[in-house]
Amino acid sequence: MANHRIRTGCAGWSIGTPQRGLFGDGPSMLARYATRFDIAEINSSFYRPHRRETWQRWAASVPAGFRFSAKMPRTISHELALRGTGPALDRFLSEVDGLGRKLGGLLLQLPPSLAFDARSASAFFRMLRRRSDLPVACEPRHASWFDARASDLLAQHAIARVAADPARLPAAALPGGSAAGWTYWRWHGSPRMYYSRYGDDALAALAAQVASRKGAPAWVIFDNTAHGHAATDALRFQTIAGATRRRPGGQHA
Repeated sequence: MANHRIRTGCAGWSIGTPQRGLFGDGPSMLARYATRFDIAEINSSFYRPHRRETWQRWAASVPAGFRFSAKMPRTISHELALRGTGPALDRFLSEVDGLGRKLGGLLLQLPPSLAFDARSASAFFRMLRRRSDLPVACEPRHASWFDARASDLLAQHAIARVAADPARLPAAALPGGSAAGWTYWRWHGSPRMYYSRYGDDALAALAAQVASRKGAPAWVIFDNTAHGHAATDALRFQTIAGATRRRPGGQHA
């Protein structure tokens, strides 16, 4: 991926009826989605496994430059709390490998109840890194994950910390951990998660924040899908971010 390329997309690729005219034609919803976006976050893998053939079909539905992030199963993050996850991780990685070169990275979302434990977290990330060198983004939601010890451990294992909105505490709004592979924003809708749309001022502030981050590619995912706002907000963000990068005298273009 190009240096500091900003990629924009949604959690999933559902397109509501009011938004369908904003997309090109295609034989499937995913193919139509890919006429406007170059990334998608696959959340369904959090809830249930998919056959390798399903992943392969998704990969075949999008252009060569398109990339997916795949959310790790809740068995790993919520049920096992990162402990004893070897078999579940092996199964997931063997399935998601069906995406081939279009697998851009992995997403690990932790439950709000999971406090940082250096021993179990380090053991899990070491095990993950023995199996994969893909970019990994972690979205912790317990306050203990935002101190220096946790940030250093994430960086040590080349794990990016997600920048989330709404943020449970100020540090959660900003990327952390390692920025070597990517920086990753997940905007869930605010003030009502999954339902609210974002105004232009909020999107412009996000575009400026993303543009200020030099180096690794940036992925911006909109997860406010409940009323179909993710697609329209992502399209508006694309326009605003493009204008930010082209601004005369700007150093981020």
